[in-house]
Amino acid sequence: MLVVISPAKRLDWEMRDVEMTAPAFQDDALRLVKTARNLPLGKLKGLMDLSDDLARLNRDRFAAFEDAPEPGLTRPAALAFAGDTYQGLEAASLDKEELAWAQDHLRILSGLYGLLRPLDAIQPYRLEMGSRLKTRRGASLYDYWRDDLAKALNRQAEDLGTDLLVNCASQEYFAAVSPKALKLKVITPQFMEEKGDGKGPKIVSFFAKKARGAMARFIVQNRITDGCGVLEFDLGGYRFDPSRSTRERPVFLRPYPAA
Repeated sequence: MLVVISPAKRLDWEMRDVEMTAPAFQDDALRLVKTARNLPLGKLKGLMDLSDDLARLNRDRFAAFEDAPEPGLTRPAALAFAGDTYQGLEAASLDKEELAWAQDHLRILSGLYGLLRPLDAIQPYRLEMGSRLKTRRGASLYDYWRDDLAKALNRQAEDLGTDLLVNCASQEYFAAVSPKALKLKVITPQFMEEKGDGKGPKIVSFFAKKARGAMARFIVQNRITDGCGVLEFDLGGYRFDPSRSTRERPVFLRPYPAA
């Protein structure tokens, strides 16, 4: 199976002693950087709803982005992203064999790089998939990527001999994967918290993001290749709840964590 997750806005730029690989859509990333580089600071700020300081930081990142960066300027994607999902994934604690399996089976959807493997070399950036960055292909990044990401996932799944995709990405990012072009069966796990207040279980964004990363880690560490194996997920106190689940949307439930 393949597993997809979202990237993160926050980065961890610590040096890592791993051999990096080249992103499949590196040329597209360079085209998008050139487009973003030409935006005035105010336009860039509004595009991603940034503060003045973050707008300047990202303007400087686009300005410094290199066509052929030296290794010291890049980091492996799964180890560079540091948001909630990556707290659950904990990629830095995976051993060499687990990272190698993840390199084949785990993918990160990216507004800039399209589709990344865990060890693909990235430069520092921030460009959310939902950004309305105008290019020759249209008014947004969804227009830019069109069917490319779905077709790439189809090819990579075929190489693995699988027709199954576990979607642990956010709605914003998975919306870039064209459902018409995607030929894979999709399982989208849902993670819910039960407060015991009589209102029923709810999805809590922070916990759900972390759980999606933990699910990706669980699949990697256990070398899971079928849908039944996904249902055995039990990290963080979650348990599969068949009464609330469908085949395409298995629900995992736990008591709301104590403060």
